[in-house]
Amino acid sequence: MRLFRKKQPLFFYFSPMNKVFITSTGQYLPNTPVANEEMELYLGSINNTPSRMKDIFLRKNGIKSRYYALNTQQQTTHQAWQLAANAIEHCLNGAPADKQDIDFLSTATTQSDMPIPGFASMVQGESGIGTCTIASHQSVCASSIMAIQNAFMHVKAGEANNALCCAAELPSRMFKASRFQHQHIIKDNELPTEIDFLRWMLSDGAGAMLLQSTPSPTQLSLEIEWVDLRSYAHQFDVCMYTGTNKDADGRITKTWLDYASMSEADQDGAINLKQDMGLVDNIIKLGIQRFFELIDEGKVAPDAIDWLVCHYSSHHFKKQITDLLEKGGVVIPAHKWFTNLYTTGNIGAASIFAMLDDLLRSGQLEEGQQLLCMVPESGRFITGYMLLKVVAPGGKRFITEDIATIKAPEIRIQEKPVQEWLVRQLTGVWFDFERSLQQVPIVKKIFNGQLKMEEYKRLLLNLRQQVIDGSQWIARAASNVSMPYFHVRSSFIRHSADEHRDYQILEKNYINCGGDESDLYTGEKNIGSEALSAYMFQRASQPDPFDLLGGMFIIEGLGNRVSGKWGRAIQQQLHLNADQVSFFIYHETSDSNDNHFERFENAIQSDLLTQEMAARIVKTAKVVARLYRMQLEELDNI
Repeated sequence: MRLFRKKQPLFFYFSPMNKVFITSTGQYLPNTPVANEEMELYLGSINNTPSRMKDIFLRKNGIKSRYYALNTQQQTTHQAWQLAANAIEHCLNGAPADKQDIDFLSTATTQSDMPIPGFASMVQGESGIGTCTIASHQSVCASSIMAIQNAFMHVKAGEANNALCCAAELPSRMFKASRFQHQHIIKDNELPTEIDFLRWMLSDGAGAMLLQSTPSPTQLSLEIEWVDLRSYAHQFDVCMYTGTNKDADGRITKTWLDYASMSEADQDGAINLKQDMGLVDNIIKLGIQRFFELIDEGKVAPDAIDWLVCHYSSHHFKKQITDLLEKGGVVIPAHKWFTNLYTTGNIGAASIFAMLDDLLRSGQLEEGQQLLCMVPESGRFITGYMLLKVVAPGGKRFITEDIATIKAPEIRIQEKPVQEWLVRQLTGVWFDFERSLQQVPIVKKIFNGQLKMEEYKRLLLNLRQQVIDGSQWIARAASNVSMPYFHVRSSFIRHSADEHRDYQILEKNYINCGGDESDLYTGEKNIGSEALSAYMFQRASQPDPFDLLGGMFIIEGLGNRVSGKWGRAIQQQLHLNADQVSFFIYHETSDSNDNHFERFENAIQSDLLTQEMAARIVKTAKVVARLYRMQLEELDNI
């Protein structure tokens, strides 16, 4: 790949990582709630005999009502992809994007309606979403976190602007009494515990969420701080599964596709959904183990958690969770736990979607609150965690300026190896510099639309104390240029005059924003500005200080590539007039700024640019970049 062209500008683009927000949620629960005493009306009774174990399992799981995509004739009323499409409809109703805006669809399910094609294809086709990138995730409960993580990463990396993720489950049709009537597993009119346990716990539903890089302007959003997913399949055998029967020693030697026919697989119960009751408690231990690891990694502070949105599949497991937490010294008060298990039922991968939708719509969330989501999976043991922060509507003032994309200043060069090397090095320095600036608190506020007028005035006042020195160190540098490079000396002198105008514009901006003029003349440099000015004067005092071209590249690059975008962003969010932000904006379009870079280009195209000088220029650029960042980090630190 060519990094340069003769007499053509050289530039690179770099897109920083975006923030990611859940800006809208939705869910769909089919038909009407089914109470405990009505369950066998929908699922049917084994050999027409009421279950003796149902009440025992219901007492353990604590569920009072749930939803089935079945009618009382045990006929399916919806397909899983239809449940998902309905949840999407609910999610996008009033959302900051519509179906045709979706550019990434990420789906989750335990078992799709059909083995082929992928679930995402079926959901896209049913929902009416337009052409987009898709991903299908199949697991058990943790497939939800897989789908969310994929969408999160797409938005964070800038690969998608509007990512929709959803999950749907329809296990009820797997537990219809008619499914078991030809099987040899029924004893005393009861199913084996490994199946019956799930029959009275699982139900149907779907959920969806929209992920974007900016929060919703009209309603609460949830900023995704991080997503954590861990699999422990190398440590354990399968625990929740379908498509096989385990051998007596726990091994799997034959799957449903290995039978002579589907009928034979059905008769042997290979297609039944099962839970290994001897292994299932391990998921709680693993989940809590990972919780404490996240604390040790600094990702979770228990006292900072305002809501624990925990998908425990049965009330039976909640006591185990709290006991293990307490043994580790963590107590999360009951009022911080949120679940809809008891009224919505256990809808597997869709549970976390439905819980977040219910919590967002409950009116209980407040700006700044922290939500820790926990989704364990017993399939072959996976833990999923996600940390969210509540962002208020209108909490950020939106800006239209593209201030995130990094574009290095353009430098016209001749096709000479030393010039080409210098431009490549300076471009790398620029990327590192601007990327690091975006992490400085005052710059992050500009990026996020959170800057206040007093903070803007502080920024102007701190910059002024250093900017006023600019013309002076340039003049000193000019005085130390020897006669053979007189043409370069003249460029330095003209540059010094331009810098004198800069601080005058800055002072007018400060006064027009309500700043006290006396502050301009009594203020001191912060420690970062002191370091930057001292370094520039020190370099300017050396004979033929052409390495300062590196410093000019950084400082003038800010005017050329950054300050205009910052100025417009500040103007938009603070509703300022042009005479309050002109210091930042005029650099981008002024003739003087063009002249600054033309002088820089003329210098590096001259005979003074040796390989040794090029290396010195690069080093000075690195030092100036770091010190410039320091002065922005150290506002008011005098």
